[in-house]
Amino acid sequence: MSHVENELNSQPECWIRAAEQTGRYRDALPKPGERVAIVGCGTSYFMAQAAAALRECAGGGETDAFAASEFPYGRPYDRVVALTRSGTTTEVLGLLAELRGRTRTTAVTGDPDTPVASAADDLVVLDFADERSVVQTRFATTALTLLRAHLGLHTDSVVADARRALTTPLPEGLADCTQFTFLGRGWSVGLANEAGLKMREASLSWTEAYPAMEYRHGPISITTAGTATWMLGEAPEGLARQVRATGALWIDGTLDPLAELVRVQRLAVAVAAARGLDPDRPRHLTRSVILAP
Repeated sequence: MSHVENELNSQPECWIRAAEQTGRYRDALPKPGERVAIVGCGTSYFMAQAAAALRECAGGGETDAFAASEFPYGRPYDRVVALTRSGTTTEVLGLLAELRGRTRTTAVTGDPDTPVASAADDLVVLDFADERSVVQTRFATTALTLLRAHLGLHTDSVVADARRALTTPLPEGLADCTQFTFLGRGWSVGLANEAGLKMREASLSWTEAYPAMEYRHGPISITTAGTATWMLGEAPEGLARQVRATGALWIDGTLDPLAELVRVQRLAVAVAAARGLDPDRPRHLTRSVILAP
């Protein structure tokens, strides 16, 4: 079994542990009413999108999400939260250095023995969710679970859905599709973006991701027999019917959207195996992006 498979299978237990950490890290995480930016790179950026939408919708305060390389330094924030599994990502460390003494920063990491430990004002350590694989799964979802639990939005049913996502067979014919589109609404738009990335990284698949209502404004034109459209969360009225009319495979997101992402991770591994690819050795990728000076 690959590292990716081992790590994605461990997610329910990691989520339980993350939810138990919220009291320990209460002072390091955003407080109600704070103006917050959440940043990351790659997968962590998409988790930042989901977390920002959740917090703002829950009334926690104005919350933005940015790729670390695109942070708008001219905007004032009470706190910036950086998600970085490795603790060594160049863009994140550069951002934290730039904000030192100007804005309170919190780093959420899987490895405290890295430069991020001294770069941020506050540190949240999820070392039990650190990963050996390049294609990130459990750290990302565990970090999002921590932030979700901090908002009071995590429940036991989410873990139960994740366990179902790991044991329920994938829809017949899904792994044979030639193109995959992932759709989200609200906080699950970030998850849809991550779903597309996971499929590209692990299986070199042609994937796209959109807010569900935007999908009908052009992107649905690529949908046809042999493609799949997967909704993470509740679909807009009539969308499933429109997709099925094209001949494409429609996947209804009946589980919690984060658990649906676990199903996508399983699909990425399955498609990689069918294509003779090793998901532990994705093309052109490394565990951490460190840019040479």
